[in-house]
Amino acid sequence: MNGDASGEADGTWRPRLEPILMAPSIPPPEADAGPAAEPAAWVRRAREGDEVAFGLLVRRHERMVLRTGLRLLGQLDLAQDAAQETFLRFHKNLARIDEGRELGPWLYRVVVNVCRDMAPRWRSPRLVGLEKASELGRPDTTEADIERRSRLELVQEALMTLPMKEREAIVLRDLEGLSTSEVASVLGSTEGTVRSQISTGRLKIKAYVEKRGSGR
Repeated sequence: MNGDASGEADGTWRPRLEPILMAPSIPPPEADAGPAAEPAAWVRRAREGDEVAFGLLVRRHERMVLRTGLRLLGQLDLAQDAAQETFLRFHKNLARIDEGRELGPWLYRVVVNVCRDMAPRWRSPRLVGLEKASELGRPDTTEADIERRSRLELVQEALMTLPMKEREAIVLRDLEGLSTSEVASVLGSTEGTVRSQISTGRLKIKAYVEKRGSGR
C-alpha cells in the first residue's frame, strides 16, 4: 500500500491520525460530492488487487470513519480499532461493492455496526470524541474558548450516556450532517423511528448538560 494509507510491516492497515483528528465536523464538499465524484475506476482497480487504488479510497474516507468511531465510542484506541476493522471489511467485500454507487453510506453502515460490536469492550472512557473529532486543535486562549471546550466535553459525556441507537442517530444526524432519510438507511430503520430517537436523545443531552453544567 502506498503513502495514502499508512500501514505496518505486516501489511495491517493503520489510520493516519493527525489529519483525521483535526478534521472538521462535517466532511468537506469534495468528500461528499455524490456518486459521480467516486471514481468507479478506483473500486474496479482495487477489486483487481491494485493497492494504490485501494489506498486512494481509504484516504478519501478515513477521516469520516475514524471521526464517527470517536463520536460513538468516546475512546481513541477503540475508535482506531473500529476504523481498522471497517477498512478490513471493506477490503474483504470489494467484490460486492457496486462501483457505480457512493461508498460513504456503506462505510457509515459498517463503522456503526463495528462500534456496536465493540461497545461491550468499553472501559472507563477517556472521552475524546467531540473534542478530537472537531477543529479544536488550537490552544484555549480566551474565556470563550475555554467555555466552548467545557461545553463540548459535557455534550460528549451526555452522548455516552445515551442508549446506542439514540447515540447513533444523534451522531449521524446532528454531528455528521446526514439527512433523516440517510440516517434511516444507514441504521436500517424508518424515518419516524429515527426522528423519535433524535428527539429523545436531544432532550436527554440538554437535561444532562444543564444539570452538570450548573454544578461546574
